[in-house]
Amino acid sequence: MSTMDSINRFIWGPTPEQRVREWQAKLRAESRKLDREMHQLDVRAKDAKKTVKQLATKGDVKSARILAREVVRVDRQKDRMSVSKARLGSINYQLQQQLAMAKVTGALQKSTEILKLSNSLIRLPQISQTMREMSMEMMKAGILEEMTEDMLDMDADDEELEEEADAEVDQVLFALTDGKLGQAGSVSTEVPGATEQVADPAEDERILERYRQELASVLS
Repeated sequence: MSTMDSINRFIWGPTPEQRVREWQAKLRAESRKLDREMHQLDVRAKDAKKTVKQLATKGDVKSARILAREVVRVDRQKDRMSVSKARLGSINYQLQQQLAMAKVTGALQKSTEILKLSNSLIRLPQISQTMREMSMEMMKAGILEEMTEDMLDMDADDEELEEEADAEVDQVLFALTDGKLGQAGSVSTEVPGATEQVADPAEDERILERYRQELASVLS
């Protein structure tokens, strides 16, 4: 930025182009952040799936099912992050369109599409703070209408998702144990054909708790 640009910015504030470029840089940074977190989830989920197989082989169905539920949570979180990354890209595109219009009109225009996308992204904990700050900046710049508390509420579908989770857990168990668990929709207390081994409940619990904590740290 030239000295004259710096002086003008200090006196008049950033130009529409400068605002858009700054927002686009933030969007790219948040997108890279989601990429890193999705990679971490991939690593944790791979380890967890391996442990589910081991627990099932030992006949520890209860622990296998608990950890399978964590796998489902990770898969859902990854899906949510993937959708959010696509929405970040959509906002970036909308801002590019805004920039083209600003070169003609000299000002940024209100956008219901950016408002809708920003509102959905505020709900994702990993990028919530950045999106709230950016939304406030966009409101001051005239792109967004003021958000109401109703618009910031979380989706009211948690109960429905929880009901679906049991079926997903059974699918995960069925896939990871070659059909020995999960097929009937409710897991039995025995694993057909399980290898007879002397289980160490304390060790199994330590392994289970370690993976749950690792997954929780990524999801938090």
